[in-house]
Amino acid sequence: MYELYAQTFVNGINVGALYGLAAVGLSLTFGVMKILNIAHGEFLMVGGFFAYWLFTLLGLDPFLSLPLIALALFLLGAIFYKLVFASVARFHEEVKVKNSLLVGFGLFLVFPQIARGLWTADERAITPAYSGTSFPIFGVRVAYVPLAGLIVTVVVILALHFFLTRTYFGKSVRGTSENWKAAKLMGINVDRTYMITFGLGTALAGLAGVLVALAQSVTPDVGMEWTIKALIVVVLAGIGSIGGAFFAGLILGIVEAVGAIFMGPYSVALGLVIFLLILMFRPQGLFGKG
Repeated sequence: MYELYAQTFVNGINVGALYGLAAVGLSLTFGVMKILNIAHGEFLMVGGFFAYWLFTLLGLDPFLSLPLIALALFLLGAIFYKLVFASVARFHEEVKVKNSLLVGFGLFLVFPQIARGLWTADERAITPAYSGTSFPIFGVRVAYVPLAGLIVTVVVILALHFFLTRTYFGKSVRGTSENWKAAKLMGINVDRTYMITFGLGTALAGLAGVLVALAQSVTPDVGMEWTIKALIVVVLAGIGSIGGAFFAGLILGIVEAVGAIFMGPYSVALGLVIFLLILMFRPQGLFGKG
């Protein structure tokens, strides 16, 4: 019994790290820009398929492709911000949320169709030689790929925290998130800050997509599932809490993994239950202020 619960706990941490990384990008864009991009999971899907292309066509190891995927998704996010989200960002906060939902829903409808044309509707997974290998620790099997994914997630989140707190541009991002009008009066280029922030959010989604394709698989329709997971984690952590999103992702992953022992496939509903309970009793989230 100990081995079962210990293995389940480890598996929950592995999945939770993916939830956390997927949610950090969404938390960043919503916390800074007040834009709720429900097509966030579609960028995750694109990142996974890009990594799959690089692996199958060029033989590039998925972990070595992470910088390329991050750069490609950053540029893609910046382009989409300028094309479709820049006009939304000028509105009042409530209007921004509503209009960004509509824009994101449009992207949610378009992206899977493009993905089907490029990669068909089949499931795609990245399977390097070390995929599926593991090592034992106290009777628990720890797989190399999820462990490496966990390490990548921690490094990325720490790097993002350093960027936001120790660099001049990071300070401008935090200032813009507090009051964009005051930031503009202080000489901050708000539109450029928004564009780079949105690009960072999509780059983080792309990195999560690579790890998802390694640990599980990706399909053209996987985006909404991961958007919902990211939303649950963001609400659980609190809007704009970067480190909190990581720990909230771990909590959700562990709860779902342990719940699967007792509830089977119905354990996925636990995330929605947590989502509703947090909204009712602690709307600022576990790590939010208030």
